[in-house]
Order: sequence, then structure tokens, then C-alpha cells
Amino acid sequence: MKKIIAIIGARPQFIKHFSLDKEAKGKIILKTIHTGQHYDQNMSQIFFDELGMSKPDYQLNNGGGQHGEQTGKMLIDIEKIFLNEKPEAVVVYGDTNSTLAGALAAAKLHIPVAHIEAGIRSNNKKMPEEINRILTDHVSSYFFIPTADAIQNLSKEGITENIFNFGDIMKDVLDYVVESNFLKKSELITEPYYYATIHRPYNTDEKEKLEKLLHTLNNLDLKVVFAIHPRTKEKMKDYGFLKEQYSNIIFIKPQAYITNLSYIQFSEAVITDSGGIQKEAYWLKTRCLTIRSETEWTETLQNGWNQLCFDDLETLNTKLHNPLGTYTSLYSEGNTGQKIIQLLVDRL
Repeated sequence: MKKIIAIIGARPQFIKHFSLDKEAKGKIILKTIHTGQHYDQNMSQIFFDELGMSKPDYQLNNGGGQHGEQTGKMLIDIEKIFLNEKPEAVVVYGDTNSTLAGALAAAKLHIPVAHIEAGIRSNNKKMPEEINRILTDHVSSYFFIPTADAIQNLSKEGITENIFNFGDIMKDVLDYVVESNFLKKSELITEPYYYATIHRPYNTDEKEKLEKLLHTLNNLDLKVVFAIHPRTKEKMKDYGFLKEQYSNIIFIKPQAYITNLSYIQFSEAVITDSGGIQKEAYWLKTRCLTIRSETEWTETLQNGWNQLCFDDLETLNTKLHNPLGTYTSLYSEGNTGQKIIQLLVDRL
């Protein structure tokens, strides 16, 4: 069997990798490098515990530091593993520093790169994720896209071959969790609530912006359950914002994958700046308010299921009650991982 190495390191990548790991068994030798980019227990280890995913073959310790420092450390460590393992291909997911480091290390060694979630663009180069996406696509050999818009995005940049629209691999995992009846109401809160996750630099790195966000959440008409990212927690501490100041917000630690989906499923709406949670909310038919000026997942904006709210935070409460239109299925039939593995088996 052919040998492939997959790179994971951040929360969304653990989710995406589950489907590939499951589908690869008996068809391909799939080895995994965990870069250690996210080192919080609930943001990494829990995926192996909850979903029974195979343990990583290599565990690095490349969390923390500035973007360049972190990516550079990963690049050095990953290259050594590739030289030793000599894989036929390397799989990278999404848009993190782990994605870029894995893609660069492979490309410089002339190992084909398969980019899962290729062609996604926010058209906002102030996002480090956007830089990672663009650079990764330009050193990749296979492009597995989750949406038809990605074809146009890649074409504009001169990429027109080996593009496969197999859908979004995250839907595979969500379907598995839903069909397994893993989603349960939390005992933490019995009344109606909104569920919030905020972590991006443009929402947390300016004191005034984060203060306004917290003030807005604190004045909503329902309680807000806020799963606070380590980055956001640290910024609150730096700015002297005390949790006790916000009586309408219930602060909880970052949630494990299944628990996070449960909070989304049973909330009245989700308030987030995450890319993946926008899709998860849509698939679970939960209204979403995205605290950004743009989204990569433009299809979710149809009929009000997802709405953007960034410089106009004062409209958040109104947007939470706008009428919803017709719901249509998006991005996947739930067999993306199977299609990707079969394509790689056939092509390598």
C-alpha cells in the first residue's frame, strides 16, 4: 500500500482528519504528524479520546511563538520526518501554520501535496489564515475543494488542474456524531441561550474592540454561554476585564468537539468568528451571527441563516431576531473522506 503522511495541529484539522483516518484503513498507509500547534487538552487530545481516532505517529511541540517562529520550527521538524519516512504524498488541511509548514516541507522535497479545503478565500490578507491558504495552494498538486466558488478562486490564480469538488470533509464527522446520538443538552444551562466563541486577532487584540464585544454580549436578551479561547482569556486578563463584570455571560472553557456541537445544536443562535463553526451551525440548522466583515462560506449567508456583524455591533440584537428564509443543503453528502482516499489510491 502507498504511504501518505497527514499534518494536523489545530482543532479544525483534528475534526477533518477523523474521516480520512477512518476511510484509509486497509486502503493506504496513513501516518500522522501532530505539530502541537494547539496544546490545550480540549482542543487536541480530546478528539482522539472522543472519536477513537488513531494516535499520531509523531507528536511535535511547536505551539506558541510568533507566526514566523512557529512555522519555522514546524518546517524544520517536519522535513526531518519526511526525509526518514519518504511518503508518496502529504495531506494538509485548511489554513493554519501547520498547513503551510507541511506543504512547504513536502514541496521542497518534491513530494506531492494534497490540500483538503483548497481554494477557499476570504479576500482579506490581514488574516494570517488567508496567506497560509494562498501559499499552500500554490505548492499543492491535488486540490480537494468544498464549494464550487473555490474553482473560480483557484482559476483566478492560474490553478486549473487536479481540482476535485468532493464536498466538505467536516460534514462527514458531523453526520457521524448526529447519527450516533452523541449530542446532548448541557446541564449547565436550562433556559434559552446564545452560544459564543471569539478568538481572532481583529476581535481580541484591540482593547476597545474586545470591550465593545463583551459589552454587547452582556446586554443581549438571552444568556450567553461563551466558550472562551485561551487567546481571548489572556487578552481579557491583559486588559483587566473581569468575568464578574459581565453578569449575562457564562464563561466556560473551550469545549470538546461533541460538547461544542451540542451547545450549537441546542442554542437559539451562535455568535462566532470561527470559520468551521459557521458551517457546523448551518448544518445543525442553528442561526449564526459571524463577527467578521467577510466570510469564506458565502453560501451560508443565503436566507439569513448566517449574517455578518463587525463594525455594526449595535445591530447584533436586531439581527438575532431577523426572520429566517428557506434552508437548503450545502457543501457535502457526507462521504467526502471516502472519495478523497479513493482518488489518492488511484492516482499515486
